Amino acid sequence: MKKTLLLFLLFYSSLQAQVIYESVPSVKFNEPRNVKIQLPRNYEANKDKSYPVIITLDGDYLFEPVAGSADYYSYWEDMPQAIVVGIMQPNRMDDSVYDETNFLPTNQSADFFEFIGMELFPWLNKQYRLAPFNVIVGHDATAGFANYYLMKNPPLFNAYISLSPDLAPQMAERLTNVLSRIEQQIFYYQATASEDIQSLREDVLALDQSLKAIENDKFHYYFDDFDDATHYSLVGRAIPNALGKVFSVYRPVTKKEFTDVILKSDSPYNYLIEKYAIIENLFGLKDQIRINDFIAVAAALEQKSDWDGFENLGKLARKEYPETILGAYYLGRSYEGNGEPKKALRTYEGALVLKEIGDINKDILVARAQQIKDDFGY
Repeated sequence: MKKTLLLFLLFYSSLQAQVIYESVPSVKFNEPRNVKIQLPRNYEANKDKSYPVIITLDGDYLFEPVAGSADYYSYWEDMPQAIVVGIMQPNRMDDSVYDETNFLPTNQSADFFEFIGMELFPWLNKQYRLAPFNVIVGHDATAGFANYYLMKNPPLFNAYISLSPDLAPQMAERLTNVLSRIEQQIFYYQATASEDIQSLREDVLALDQSLKAIENDKFHYYFDDFDDATHYSLVGRAIPNALGKVFSVYRPVTKKEFTDVILKSDSPYNYLIEKYAIIENLFGLKDQIRINDFIAVAAALEQKSDWDGFENLGKLARKEYPETILGAYYLGRSYEGNGEPKKALRTYEGALVLKEIGDINKDILVARAQQIKDDFGY
Protein backbone atom coordinates (compact mmCIF):
# COMPACT_ATOMS: atom_id res chain seq x y z
CA MET A 1 0.00 0.00 0.00
CA LYS A 2 2.80 2.43 0.93
CA LYS A 3 4.76 1.57 -2.21
CA THR A 4 1.58 2.13 -4.22
CA LEU A 5 1.15 5.58 -2.65
CA LEU A 6 4.72 6.58 -3.53
CA LEU A 7 4.32 5.38 -7.12
CA PHE A 8 1.05 7.30 -7.35
CA LEU A 9 2.72 10.49 -6.13
CA LEU A 10 5.50 10.13 -8.70
CA PHE A 11 3.03 9.42 -11.51
CA TYR A 12 0.74 12.25 -10.36
CA SER A 13 3.61 14.74 -10.32
CA SER A 14 4.83 13.68 -13.77
CA LEU A 15 1.37 14.39 -15.17
CA GLN A 16 0.77 17.70 -13.43
CA ALA A 17 4.11 19.45 -13.02
CA GLN A 18 6.78 20.43 -15.50
CA VAL A 19 10.40 19.83 -14.55
CA ILE A 20 13.04 22.30 -15.74
CA TYR A 21 16.68 21.30 -16.12
CA GLU A 22 19.17 24.10 -15.48
CA SER A 23 22.93 24.59 -15.11
CA VAL A 24 23.90 26.99 -12.33
CA PRO A 25 27.17 28.88 -12.91
CA SER A 26 29.74 28.27 -10.18
CA VAL A 27 33.01 30.01 -9.46
CA LYS A 28 33.60 27.58 -6.60
CA PHE A 29 33.73 24.61 -8.96
CA ASN A 30 34.93 26.40 -12.12
CA GLU A 31 32.03 24.72 -13.90
CA PRO A 32 28.22 24.73 -13.68
CA ARG A 33 26.29 22.47 -11.31
CA ASN A 34 23.18 20.84 -12.74
CA VAL A 35 19.80 21.14 -11.00
CA LYS A 36 16.23 20.02 -11.59
CA ILE A 37 13.47 22.50 -10.75
CA GLN A 38 9.75 21.97 -10.34
CA LEU A 39 7.71 25.17 -10.35
CA PRO A 40 4.25 25.34 -8.74
CA ARG A 41 1.12 25.07 -10.84
CA ASN A 42 0.09 28.36 -12.43
CA TYR A 43 3.45 29.88 -11.49
CA GLU A 44 3.51 32.05 -14.62
CA ALA A 45 -0.06 33.24 -14.09
CA ASN A 46 0.51 34.32 -10.47
CA LYS A 47 3.00 37.10 -11.14
CA ASP A 48 2.73 38.64 -7.67
CA LYS A 49 3.07 35.42 -5.68
CA SER A 50 6.25 34.14 -4.02
CA TYR A 51 6.95 30.57 -2.99
CA PRO A 52 8.95 28.69 -0.34
CA VAL A 53 11.94 26.77 -1.68
CA ILE A 54 12.72 23.11 -0.99
CA ILE A 55 16.36 22.31 -1.75
CA THR A 56 16.74 18.58 -2.32
CA LEU A 57 20.22 17.11 -2.03
CA ASP A 58 20.81 13.81 -3.85
CA GLY A 59 18.61 15.24 -6.58
CA ASP A 60 19.40 12.21 -8.74
CA TYR A 61 16.92 10.13 -6.73
CA LEU A 62 15.35 12.31 -4.00
CA PHE A 63 13.96 15.01 -6.29
CA GLU A 64 11.04 12.99 -7.67
CA PRO A 65 9.55 11.81 -4.35
CA VAL A 66 9.94 15.29 -2.83
CA ALA A 67 8.51 17.06 -5.89
CA GLY A 68 5.63 14.59 -6.16
CA SER A 69 4.67 14.93 -2.50
CA ALA A 70 4.96 18.73 -2.58
CA ASP A 71 2.74 19.00 -5.66
CA TYR A 72 0.15 16.59 -4.30
CA TYR A 73 -0.07 18.11 -0.81
CA SER A 74 -0.16 21.67 -2.08
CA TYR A 75 -3.05 20.73 -4.39
CA TRP A 76 -5.07 19.82 -1.28
CA GLU A 77 -3.73 22.86 0.61
CA ASP A 78 -1.96 20.74 3.23
CA MET A 79 1.14 22.80 2.48
CA PRO A 80 1.81 25.93 0.44
CA GLN A 81 2.87 25.61 -3.16
CA ALA A 82 6.66 25.47 -3.29
CA ILE A 83 9.56 25.58 -5.70
CA VAL A 84 11.45 22.28 -5.49
CA VAL A 85 15.11 22.29 -6.51
CA GLY A 86 17.06 19.06 -6.83
CA ILE A 87 20.86 19.35 -6.91
CA MET A 88 22.51 16.65 -8.99
CA GLN A 89 25.40 15.09 -7.11
CA PRO A 90 27.34 12.54 -9.18
CA ASN A 91 30.07 12.61 -6.51
CA ARG A 92 27.85 12.87 -3.44
CA MET A 93 30.46 11.57 -1.00
CA ASP A 94 32.96 14.22 -2.09
CA ASP A 95 30.24 16.85 -1.59
CA SER A 96 29.71 15.62 1.99
CA VAL A 97 33.22 14.80 3.24
CA TYR A 98 34.43 16.32 6.53
CA ASP A 99 37.87 17.05 7.97
CA GLU A 100 39.16 14.30 10.26
CA THR A 101 40.36 16.76 12.91
CA ASN A 102 37.59 19.33 13.31
CA PHE A 103 34.84 17.33 11.53
CA LEU A 104 33.76 20.32 9.43
CA PRO A 105 33.34 20.48 5.62
CA THR A 106 36.63 20.41 3.76
CA ASN A 107 37.91 20.52 0.19
CA GLN A 108 35.01 19.86 -2.22
CA SER A 109 32.39 19.73 0.55
CA ALA A 110 33.46 23.19 1.75
CA ASP A 111 33.01 24.45 -1.81
CA PHE A 112 29.65 22.70 -2.06
CA PHE A 113 28.57 24.26 1.25
CA GLU A 114 29.36 27.73 -0.08
CA PHE A 115 27.94 26.98 -3.52
CA ILE A 116 24.44 26.50 -2.09
CA GLY A 117 24.44 29.68 0.00
CA MET A 118 26.57 31.99 -2.13
CA GLU A 119 25.82 30.86 -5.69
CA LEU A 120 22.67 28.72 -5.93
CA PHE A 121 20.39 30.94 -3.83
CA PRO A 122 21.44 34.23 -5.47
CA TRP A 123 20.90 32.59 -8.86
CA LEU A 124 17.46 31.29 -7.82
CA ASN A 125 16.51 34.73 -6.50
CA LYS A 126 17.26 36.27 -9.89
CA GLN A 127 15.34 33.61 -11.79
CA TYR A 128 12.31 32.97 -9.58
CA ARG A 129 10.07 34.52 -6.92
CA LEU A 130 11.21 33.13 -3.58
CA ALA A 131 9.41 33.47 -0.26
CA PRO A 132 11.62 33.76 2.85
CA PHE A 133 11.18 30.12 3.94
CA ASN A 134 13.70 27.48 2.88
CA VAL A 135 13.72 23.72 3.42
CA ILE A 136 16.63 21.32 2.86
CA VAL A 137 16.22 17.57 2.38
CA GLY A 138 19.01 14.99 2.57
CA HIS A 139 19.54 11.25 2.92
CA ASP A 140 22.43 9.43 4.54
CA ALA A 141 25.64 11.45 3.96
CA THR A 142 23.81 14.46 2.54
CA ALA A 143 21.41 14.51 5.52
CA GLY A 144 24.40 14.67 7.82
CA PHE A 145 25.93 17.41 5.66
CA ALA A 146 22.75 19.55 5.77
CA ASN A 147 23.21 19.97 9.53
CA TYR A 148 26.21 22.24 8.95
CA TYR A 149 23.83 24.99 7.83
CA LEU A 150 22.54 25.13 11.40
CA MET A 151 26.03 26.22 12.44
CA LYS A 152 25.63 29.47 10.50
CA ASN A 153 24.19 32.53 12.23
CA PRO A 154 21.50 32.90 11.15
CA PRO A 155 20.94 29.43 9.65
CA LEU A 156 20.40 29.40 5.90
CA PHE A 157 17.39 27.07 6.13
CA ASN A 158 14.25 27.25 8.23
CA ALA A 159 13.46 23.52 8.02
CA TYR A 160 15.65 20.41 7.87
CA ILE A 161 14.43 17.00 6.69
CA SER A 162 17.07 14.48 7.72
CA LEU A 163 16.52 10.94 6.43
CA SER A 164 18.69 8.32 8.16
CA PRO A 165 21.58 10.80 8.50
CA ASP A 166 25.22 9.75 8.58
CA LEU A 167 26.33 12.08 11.35
CA ALA A 168 29.87 13.40 11.62
CA PRO A 169 31.62 12.99 14.99
CA GLN A 170 30.56 15.69 17.48
CA MET A 171 27.54 16.59 15.33
CA ALA A 172 25.01 15.46 17.94
CA GLU A 173 26.60 17.68 20.60
CA ARG A 174 26.91 20.59 18.19
CA LEU A 175 23.28 20.33 17.14
CA THR A 176 22.02 20.10 20.70
CA ASN A 177 23.99 23.18 21.73
CA VAL A 178 22.91 25.26 18.72
CA LEU A 179 19.25 24.26 18.80
CA SER A 180 18.99 24.82 22.55
CA ARG A 181 19.67 28.53 22.07
CA ILE A 182 18.43 29.14 18.53
CA GLU A 183 16.50 32.43 18.26
CA GLN A 184 14.62 31.92 15.02
CA GLN A 185 11.89 29.40 14.24
CA ILE A 186 13.53 26.13 13.19
CA PHE A 187 11.76 22.95 12.09
CA TYR A 188 13.72 19.72 12.28
CA TYR A 189 12.57 16.27 11.14
CA GLN A 190 14.56 13.08 11.20
CA ALA A 191 13.69 9.46 10.47
CA THR A 192 15.11 5.99 10.83
CA ALA A 193 13.63 2.49 10.50
CA SER A 194 13.77 -0.94 12.09
CA GLU A 195 15.86 -2.28 9.18
CA ASP A 196 18.04 0.82 8.81
CA ILE A 197 21.83 0.50 8.75
CA GLN A 198 22.54 -0.39 12.39
CA SER A 199 25.31 2.13 13.05
CA LEU A 200 23.26 4.98 11.56
CA ARG A 201 20.15 3.89 13.44
CA GLU A 202 21.96 3.91 16.77
CA ASP A 203 23.27 7.44 16.18
CA VAL A 204 19.86 8.69 15.09
CA LEU A 205 18.12 7.19 18.14
CA ALA A 206 20.72 8.77 20.43
CA LEU A 207 20.30 12.15 18.74
CA ASP A 208 16.54 11.78 19.02
CA GLN A 209 16.79 11.55 22.80
CA SER A 210 18.97 14.67 22.93
CA LEU A 211 16.71 16.72 20.67
CA LYS A 212 13.56 15.69 22.53
CA ALA A 213 15.07 17.08 25.72
CA ILE A 214 15.60 20.57 24.27
CA GLU A 215 13.39 23.22 25.85
CA ASN A 216 13.20 26.01 23.31
CA ASP A 217 9.88 27.20 21.90
CA LYS A 218 11.64 28.30 18.70
CA PHE A 219 12.70 24.70 17.96
CA HIS A 220 10.08 22.34 16.49
CA TYR A 221 11.17 18.73 16.39
CA TYR A 222 9.57 15.69 14.69
CA PHE A 223 10.73 12.10 14.56
CA ASP A 224 9.65 8.87 12.85
CA ASP A 225 10.91 5.32 13.41
CA PHE A 226 9.31 3.15 10.73
CA ASP A 227 8.64 -0.55 11.21
CA ASP A 228 9.59 -2.95 8.41
CA ALA A 229 11.45 -0.31 6.40
CA THR A 230 15.04 -0.27 5.21
CA HIS A 231 17.62 2.48 4.83
CA TYR A 232 16.20 3.17 1.36
CA SER A 233 12.49 2.38 1.64
CA LEU A 234 12.04 4.68 4.66
CA VAL A 235 12.56 7.62 2.29
CA GLY A 236 9.23 7.09 0.54
CA ARG A 237 7.39 6.99 3.85
CA ALA A 238 9.26 9.81 5.54
CA ILE A 239 9.01 12.55 2.91
CA PRO A 240 5.20 12.96 3.00
CA ASN A 241 5.26 12.82 6.82
CA ALA A 242 8.02 15.39 7.00
CA LEU A 243 6.35 17.89 4.67
CA GLY A 244 3.04 17.46 6.49
CA LYS A 245 4.64 18.18 9.86
CA VAL A 246 6.86 21.07 8.77
CA PHE A 247 3.90 22.84 7.14
CA SER A 248 1.20 21.70 9.58
CA VAL A 249 0.20 25.23 10.59
CA TYR A 250 -0.58 26.03 6.95
CA ARG A 251 -3.24 23.39 6.30
CA PRO A 252 -6.96 24.09 6.66
CA VAL A 253 -8.52 23.66 10.11
CA THR A 254 -8.79 19.94 10.87
CA LYS A 255 -11.36 18.15 13.04
CA LYS A 256 -8.73 17.65 15.72
CA GLU A 257 -7.70 21.31 15.60
CA PHE A 258 -11.36 22.32 15.83
CA THR A 259 -12.09 20.06 18.83
CA ASP A 260 -8.83 20.31 20.75
CA VAL A 261 -7.87 23.92 20.09
CA ILE A 262 -10.55 26.18 18.63
CA LEU A 263 -13.43 25.06 20.83
CA LYS A 264 -11.21 25.41 23.89
CA SER A 265 -9.90 28.86 22.99
CA ASP A 266 -11.26 32.01 24.57
CA SER A 267 -11.88 33.53 21.15
CA PRO A 268 -12.25 31.39 18.00
CA TYR A 269 -12.14 34.58 15.94
CA ASN A 270 -8.79 35.62 17.42
CA TYR A 271 -7.48 32.11 16.80
CA LEU A 272 -8.29 32.49 13.09
CA ILE A 273 -6.51 35.84 12.90
CA GLU A 274 -3.46 34.45 14.70
CA LYS A 275 -3.35 31.37 12.46
CA TYR A 276 -3.03 33.47 9.31
CA ALA A 277 -0.62 35.90 10.98
CA ILE A 278 1.65 32.94 11.72
CA ILE A 279 1.39 31.80 8.08
CA GLU A 280 2.36 35.27 6.87
CA ASN A 281 5.20 35.76 9.36
CA LEU A 282 6.60 32.25 9.01
CA PHE A 283 6.27 31.54 5.30
CA GLY A 284 6.07 35.09 3.95
CA LEU A 285 2.67 34.31 2.43
CA LYS A 286 -0.36 36.59 2.70
CA ASP A 287 -3.05 34.13 1.65
CA GLN A 288 -6.78 34.68 1.44
CA ILE A 289 -8.53 33.05 4.40
CA ARG A 290 -10.07 29.76 3.29
CA ILE A 291 -13.83 29.23 3.24
CA ASN A 292 -13.26 26.02 5.21
CA ASP A 293 -11.63 28.00 8.01
CA PHE A 294 -14.42 30.58 8.09
CA ILE A 295 -16.97 27.76 8.41
CA ALA A 296 -15.01 26.02 11.18
CA VAL A 297 -14.65 29.19 13.23
CA ALA A 298 -18.32 30.07 12.69
CA ALA A 299 -19.31 26.64 14.02
CA ALA A 300 -17.24 27.26 17.15
CA LEU A 301 -18.74 30.73 17.60
CA GLU A 302 -22.22 29.21 17.30
CA GLN A 303 -21.49 26.64 20.00
CA LYS A 304 -20.10 29.33 22.29
CA SER A 305 -22.91 31.82 21.49
CA ASP A 306 -20.13 34.32 20.79
CA TRP A 307 -22.18 36.89 18.88
CA ASP A 308 -19.55 39.63 19.06
CA GLY A 309 -17.11 37.16 17.52
CA PHE A 310 -19.68 36.56 14.78
CA GLU A 311 -19.78 40.30 14.07
CA ASN A 312 -15.99 40.41 13.71
CA LEU A 313 -16.09 37.32 11.51
CA GLY A 314 -18.75 38.92 9.32
CA LYS A 315 -16.69 42.07 8.82
CA LEU A 316 -13.66 39.95 7.97
CA ALA A 317 -15.66 37.86 5.50
CA ARG A 318 -16.90 41.02 3.78
CA LYS A 319 -13.28 42.10 3.38
CA GLU A 320 -12.06 38.71 2.13
CA TYR A 321 -15.07 37.84 -0.06
CA PRO A 322 -16.85 41.17 -0.74
CA GLU A 323 -18.98 39.92 -3.64
CA THR A 324 -20.50 37.04 -1.70
CA ILE A 325 -23.19 36.59 0.97
CA LEU A 326 -20.73 35.15 3.50
CA GLY A 327 -20.15 38.36 5.45
CA ALA A 328 -23.83 39.27 5.52
CA TYR A 329 -24.77 35.83 6.81
CA TYR A 330 -22.34 36.04 9.74
CA LEU A 331 -23.32 39.64 10.51
CA GLY A 332 -26.97 38.62 10.47
CA ARG A 333 -26.29 35.81 12.93
CA SER A 334 -24.52 38.34 15.15
CA TYR A 335 -27.48 40.71 15.10
CA GLU A 336 -29.89 37.88 15.84
CA GLY A 337 -27.81 36.70 18.78
CA ASN A 338 -27.50 40.21 20.18
CA GLY A 339 -31.26 40.81 20.05
CA GLU A 340 -31.42 43.03 16.94
CA PRO A 341 -33.88 41.13 14.69
CA LYS A 342 -34.76 44.09 12.42
CA LYS A 343 -31.10 44.72 11.70
CA ALA A 344 -30.60 41.03 10.98
CA LEU A 345 -33.61 40.98 8.65
CA ARG A 346 -32.34 43.94 6.66
CA THR A 347 -28.88 42.38 6.44
CA TYR A 348 -30.20 39.05 5.13
CA GLU A 349 -32.54 40.63 2.58
CA GLY A 350 -29.95 43.13 1.43
CA ALA A 351 -27.48 40.36 0.65
CA LEU A 352 -29.75 38.49 -1.78
CA VAL A 353 -28.14 40.32 -4.72
CA LEU A 354 -24.72 38.91 -3.82
CA LYS A 355 -23.14 35.64 -4.91
CA GLU A 356 -23.52 32.37 -3.05
CA ILE A 357 -20.37 30.76 -1.65
CA GLY A 358 -19.60 27.29 -0.38
CA ASP A 359 -22.54 25.84 1.52
CA ILE A 360 -23.91 29.30 2.33
CA ASN A 361 -26.65 29.94 -0.23
CA LYS A 362 -29.52 32.38 -0.63
CA ASP A 363 -32.08 29.82 0.53
CA ILE A 364 -30.45 29.98 3.96
CA LEU A 365 -30.76 33.78 4.04
CA VAL A 366 -34.40 33.64 2.90
CA ALA A 367 -35.19 31.02 5.54
CA ARG A 368 -33.60 33.03 8.34
CA ALA A 369 -35.34 36.21 7.19
CA GLN A 370 -38.72 34.42 7.07
CA GLN A 371 -38.16 32.98 10.55
CA ILE A 372 -37.58 36.48 11.91
CA LYS A 373 -40.80 37.69 10.24
CA ASP A 374 -42.74 34.80 11.69
CA ASP A 375 -41.31 35.26 15.16
CA PHE A 376 -41.75 39.02 15.36
CA GLY A 377 -44.64 39.65 12.96
CA TYR A 378 -42.71 41.93 10.61
